[in-house]
Amino acid sequence: MGPAHIQPALRSRDDRLVSLYAPVFTAIYDPLLAWGERTGMRDLRRDVLSGATGEVLELGAGTGLNINAYPPTVASLTLTEPEASMVKRLQRLGGHPRVVQAGAEDLPFDENAFDTVVSTLVLCTVEDPDQALREVRRVLRPGGRLLLIEHVRSSRPRLARIQDRLHRPWRAIGYGCNCNRDTIEALRNAGFDTTALRDARWRRMPAIVRPLIAGSAQAA
Repeated sequence: MGPAHIQPALRSRDDRLVSLYAPVFTAIYDPLLAWGERTGMRDLRRDVLSGATGEVLELGAGTGLNINAYPPTVASLTLTEPEASMVKRLQRLGGHPRVVQAGAEDLPFDENAFDTVVSTLVLCTVEDPDQALREVRRVLRPGGRLLLIEHVRSSRPRLARIQDRLHRPWRAIGYGCNCNRDTIEALRNAGFDTTALRDARWRRMPAIVRPLIAGSAQAA
């Protein structure tokens, strides 16, 4: 839902409004997600990120909710985040992760630079998910994995229709978040094996963003 990679819906129409909204969204993001974190999302983060190994890149790290979920198998951690207000928040966290201001569609790293790429609630918000996934494949080493938790278009027709109807207002409220994005299809189109992904639920959140996919995807 995206602080993780904020690409504001209003940017092209009113940059000034967006620039004013960005620090507000940064400040309220964690409280907005608090119920979901307490009722399962925090545990889901730890479960998925337990598979992170070696040199790790996190896309759209937002306020740093994943930081404490990384296991000792991580040799180094690089956090990317496009929004300046989020970058400042990450830099205040301390510790040793490297923080780089960058969007997922244009990663400033060499090919085959990372063993693991992490995306949690990011692909719902990027302007061009296909380009973002091409970049993930580019920076992943052979045999590397994409670990992800993403809310997605529902497989239930009735809820999917509701997601379609509420897409535009939700995108404005959620600062660019797309509640009806078919991320599984995007992953497959990008050449990722999705068989290790599983369905999950984002409890205590609005119904249109409750359907989740979680787990690992490997370049086929």
